[in-house]
Amino acid sequence: MNPPLLTAAPPSATLPLLPSPFLTPSLPRRRRRRLLKVSRPRATLDQPAPTSAPHNSDVFGGPKELTGIQPLVKNLSLPLRLAASAIAVAGAVAAGYHLGFRLGGSRNAALGGAALLGAAGGAAAYAVRASVPEVAAADLHNYVAGCDDPRAVKKEDIELIATKYGVSKQDAAFNAELCDLYLRFVSSVLPPGNEELKGTEVDKIVKFKSALGIDDPEAAAMHMEIGRRIFRQRLETGDREADVEQRRAFQKLIYVSTLVFGEASTFLLPWKRVFKVTDAQVEVAVRDNAQRLYSSQLKAIGRDLNENELESLRSAQLLYRLSDELAEDLLKEHTRKLVEENVSAALNVLKSRTRSARGVAQAVEELDKILAFNNLLVSLKNHPNADGLACGIAPASLLGGEYDSDRKMDDLKLLFRAYVADSLSSGRLEESKLDALSQLRNIFGLGKHEAEAIVLDVTAKVYRKRLQQSFTGGELEAADSKAVFLQNLCEELRFDPQKASDIHEEIYRQKLQQCVADGELSEEDVKALLRLRVMLCIPQQTVEAAHSSICGSLFEKVVKDAIASGVDGYDAEVKKSVRKAAHGLRLTREAAMSITSTAVRKIFINYIKRARAAQNRTESARELKKMIAFNTLVVAELVADIKGESPDTASEEADKEVEIEIEEEEWESLQTLRKIRPSKELTAKLGKQGQAEINLKDDLPERDRTDLYKTYLLFCLTGEVTNIPFGAQITTKKDDSEFVLLNQLGSILGLTPKEIVEVHRGLAEQAFRQQAEVILADGQLTKARIEQLNEVQKQVGLPPEYAQKVIKSITTTKMAAAIETAVSQGRLNIKQIRELKEASVDLDSMISESLRDNLFKKTVDEIFSSGTGEFDEEEIYEKIPADLNIKSNKAREVVHELARSRLSNSLIQAVSLLRQRNRPGVVSSLNDLLACDKAVPAEQLSWEVPEELADLFAIYMRSEPAPEKLSRLQHLLGISDSAAAAIQEMGDTVIQIGAEEEEFAF
Repeated sequence: MNPPLLTAAPPSATLPLLPSPFLTPSLPRRRRRRLLKVSRPRATLDQPAPTSAPHNSDVFGGPKELTGIQPLVKNLSLPLRLAASAIAVAGAVAAGYHLGFRLGGSRNAALGGAALLGAAGGAAAYAVRASVPEVAAADLHNYVAGCDDPRAVKKEDIELIATKYGVSKQDAAFNAELCDLYLRFVSSVLPPGNEELKGTEVDKIVKFKSALGIDDPEAAAMHMEIGRRIFRQRLETGDREADVEQRRAFQKLIYVSTLVFGEASTFLLPWKRVFKVTDAQVEVAVRDNAQRLYSSQLKAIGRDLNENELESLRSAQLLYRLSDELAEDLLKEHTRKLVEENVSAALNVLKSRTRSARGVAQAVEELDKILAFNNLLVSLKNHPNADGLACGIAPASLLGGEYDSDRKMDDLKLLFRAYVADSLSSGRLEESKLDALSQLRNIFGLGKHEAEAIVLDVTAKVYRKRLQQSFTGGELEAADSKAVFLQNLCEELRFDPQKASDIHEEIYRQKLQQCVADGELSEEDVKALLRLRVMLCIPQQTVEAAHSSICGSLFEKVVKDAIASGVDGYDAEVKKSVRKAAHGLRLTREAAMSITSTAVRKIFINYIKRARAAQNRTESARELKKMIAFNTLVVAELVADIKGESPDTASEEADKEVEIEIEEEEWESLQTLRKIRPSKELTAKLGKQGQAEINLKDDLPERDRTDLYKTYLLFCLTGEVTNIPFGAQITTKKDDSEFVLLNQLGSILGLTPKEIVEVHRGLAEQAFRQQAEVILADGQLTKARIEQLNEVQKQVGLPPEYAQKVIKSITTTKMAAAIETAVSQGRLNIKQIRELKEASVDLDSMISESLRDNLFKKTVDEIFSSGTGEFDEEEIYEKIPADLNIKSNKAREVVHELARSRLSNSLIQAVSLLRQRNRPGVVSSLNDLLACDKAVPAEQLSWEVPEELADLFAIYMRSEPAPEKLSRLQHLLGISDSAAAAIQEMGDTVIQIGAEEEEFAF
């Protein structure tokens, strides 16, 4: 298999001998060899590129010399040559006749001499005629080689040569010369492998082919012959670089040949069959060479491109057979490179170490060139004749090029920043500059947020500069409306007013930090800050936030130092520093208390964590007592210093508020609650009181706070427990002072009076419930037990109404269990249920819904099996469901379902009892049947033995039922009136006969 030319092949590859397709087999071997020798191509791949256009003598060889009779033939025209040939033949015949007659002396000798010399003359004439094509070919060669430019060859001159000698393209020698000339010309036009196509090759070849008048099949054969020679040279070359050049030469041959022959190249140029080249490789060769040619055309396109240049590019694209997609990519790449040149120049100026004052201006000029070029591209894209222009006209972009990387993005941001700064150099941002910035952002491929950040940063600096100039120059102070002045300044710079407000706040904060550097604000500082605030139109809320942040941080440090001093270190020096910071920093009381609260609550939380981690209740209570002491001795003093009050005054006010709130609650019966309100003697004994303004209400959930309070409350009730050896414990009772600490603990935890009362009541209720459950173990409440429960209620201090609720809850639970057990065991009927409801027993909560449904089904089933035949709709559909709290619709569904199932069962049961001769049972079963029929009216019943139905009717008739019941039973059993009358006349005879027949059968 032959390796394709478009891929690299080893030098040792061999190729079978391929005969030259333009040689005619009818020519002599010598002639063919000569023609092959002459047809050596000039443009071999191993020759260097010519520096100038080759002369025709170098392309087609030197002139051919005529030998023998050829000069004579050239000088004779066709009529003269024919006449001379005729004259020569006639003269030879006449001379032969005369010579033969003279020598032989007879007529026969004369005829023989005439024939002999006539044959010689004919041979000479034939030789002249046979040399005509060769002379014509030589004349053709000399004509073409004699032209200074191959383009000077004219078709008319070649036709004159053919006409002169009377030859045509069918003559082998003349046609071979045409093919050889075409082969030489094509070989000379195609550039060597290391040179690119110029784009004029196809036009030259087509014109020369048309001038020669050579047919497409023969011209295509010459192209294939050139390919064979390139192929052979490639096999003979062992150099890799030469091999690459030959492959490129072959690709150029394929491309030029495809353009020369157009659509006919698919069958005129069998690349695949001869050279094993695939269609894809042919397409690659065409595409690559078309791209190179189009790229060479783009090199002439600069930043001042116009409509004519784009139209010529479009024509070149179509001529080169380049697809629109590739042409579009190439043009975009070219415009991108042009933009990259400007970008590189601008960066070189900005990054130059020897940058002059005009450095930024030069960089901006380069960017302006980019913008002008981009505007030109946009206008050409919107041109009315855009379809006739080159493909790929679009706004400039650096995406996909040298600057499309993260490393280069910083350089583009630098250029963008420089252009923004230049746009704002006049102190205002014009509309045209705003549009230019948008275009430049799109060209650079910057993100919207990135570009906005750069613009905002530069604009903020310019705004600060303008603001400083206005402030120092007095323009801002002289303005009637500071807000209008600042608004106009923002509009000139197209600056966001909110961002301007942020800058104002930052300036105010910087000024405030300078003022509080010594730890307090003087009157002069306050006046300066007020003037700055008025000038910059800073809202009061922003000012307060700034003071809270800056002054608050200083105050926070003072508070933390005071807290860190501990219980013993809070002395007069610390108090002085706190008061100085609280009043000297001019913080509002709310802000100061907020800062203090944050710091104090962190300490409280640490105490709470240690209390939770304690191993027992006593250890936990000790940690809580430490927290209470810290609150009393440190926090209360700290709060008083901040407010400028004495700690005793603050604690008294807090106690009054607590007392008022607690007195509003009517829980005087709770002994533990009364103990947390100390008497005056106990208060004087304990000394200082804690503060309640800072608490943990928002830091801990309510459940955790109540659990901590309950823990200390149990400690107050049980006392301190001490473990001694051998597993024993000693309990040390505490006095009522622990309850006062409990009250302070409630304030620290942020518990409301209602929540505190609930904790005390819950604990008392829990103690009462434990003892009441033991007393009421069987659920029976007697007089003795009531007295015993009253004693327990007084001991635990639980209010009577809550004690009654506990007692009722216990008894109700016990009763509910008993009632539910009775219902499930079937020992409770609807009558007893009604008695319980009359006794105000809440059966709905005691009996589950499923048990009530079962009880209703059982009651209805008893009615359907009572044997009375009665069915009271009001009782069953309304009263019983109301007693059991069952919906009426649901009750009806249950009744209908039971009636349908019992109806057929009652008939079967009546027949069974009939066969057993149990007349009372038969009557009861028929009454049940009628009761079910009243609930759900039934159709006429059927039975296999009609006589048994008659017996049933007869027995029921003898029971003297109500007429309406007998009539309904007659309808259900299907007894006719005549049969009913006959049964009534016969009486018991029918039943007795039936009974005897049964006995006999048995």
